[in-house]
Amino acid sequence: MTVTPLSTSSPTRLLVTGVTLPDGSTGDVYVDGPVFGDPTTVPAGVERLDGAGLVALPGLVDPHVHLREPGREDAETIRTGTAAAARGGFTAVQAMANTTPVTDTADIAREVAAIAADQGACIVVPCGAITKGLAGEQLAELGLIHRATGTRCFSDDGQCVADAQVMRRAFEYVRAFDGVLAQHAQDPRLAGPDACCHEGELSGKLGLGGWPAAAESTIVARDVELAALTGARYHVCHVSARESLDIIRAAKARGVRVTAEATPHHLLLTTDLVAGYDPTFKVNPPLRTAEHIEALRTAVADGTVDMIGTDHAPHAAQDKDHAFVDARPGMVGLEQSLAVVIETLVRPGLLDWAGVADRMSYAPAALLALADQGRPVAPGEPANLCLVDPAARHRVDPADTMSLSRNNPYAGRDLPDPVRLTVCLGHVTYRR
Repeated sequence: MTVTPLSTSSPTRLLVTGVTLPDGSTGDVYVDGPVFGDPTTVPAGVERLDGAGLVALPGLVDPHVHLREPGREDAETIRTGTAAAARGGFTAVQAMANTTPVTDTADIAREVAAIAADQGACIVVPCGAITKGLAGEQLAELGLIHRATGTRCFSDDGQCVADAQVMRRAFEYVRAFDGVLAQHAQDPRLAGPDACCHEGELSGKLGLGGWPAAAESTIVARDVELAALTGARYHVCHVSARESLDIIRAAKARGVRVTAEATPHHLLLTTDLVAGYDPTFKVNPPLRTAEHIEALRTAVADGTVDMIGTDHAPHAAQDKDHAFVDARPGMVGLEQSLAVVIETLVRPGLLDWAGVADRMSYAPAALLALADQGRPVAPGEPANLCLVDPAARHRVDPADTMSLSRNNPYAGRDLPDPVRLTVCLGHVTYRR
């Protein structure tokens, strides 16, 4: 397998024959440099690939990725994180702001964008912080970051903006350029720094700090009202609780501008895995019970949850190899994201390939305002392609990864191994 940064490759020409498109039809797809060309007018000598049994999805877009650079290049870099993204079928990702230093100024946002342009194997959009230092007090350089990089999504992810007045001011500020506030919904009084396990019988039995669903849903309810008050756009990061889904569903019904994402791990893994105190399974928000997982799968299927965001959170061994309560929360997820979606939603019949294209490409591209991403696989459109083998499977090996980190919650699981080829704006960035 090979992964190639965009800056070191040239656009290719490639014809994929007899491939299945998201709408279920079968046809040929012609990558003609940076755009899809007319497959009936392919010049001689162009590489041909038999697409029988394969599915041609638009390049995937991830609205929630931690690339750790600058500051924690021991856990991940933009080069390695985007290589993992390309292997997972992604052609664009949003890099969250909890870097060191925090991406709370235009200068840091420009630095992230520049490194990505030089070393990235996909498009990288820097997410700006909502508040300075993620401290939840003073607003970051929202307008300057937007003007410098085109960023329109801001988040203190990893921290909740708990002060309602600060959140309201941020909503009013970003509304001027149709910006989006993406909230890590965690009431710090209900789920404080010691909270690390879904609150219930298991957390009590294990003696772990409880993280109740209400700590998420109360913040979502408050922010929905602030979004309604200001007319601004609100995005719920890594929604995990059934109660939050009820609030989001009702808010959409009355016209509030709210979107939400679900992570692959919250669609597959239950809180029972925490019973062995394996710090791999420590994540924030925590893994929850089967009833929350079923509600989340239904919400992705019916569109209440608009998109999948991996919350790819690589950690160096020295940050994860601790007692459960002391380990850093987070899991890697880019390379197995599509696999989990196939396993939990496509195979059970909850989502078809058109739905996958929407939740993993069209919707997140719209959230991030990426004009050349999240477009159909059709002549004249930007050539972003994720070529999928739905029948391929493998046992996940944490050492078999493009990421620098090994905190993979799917280790040892038999899962789909779907991605055969990734093309970003005509560049082949991954080939198996």
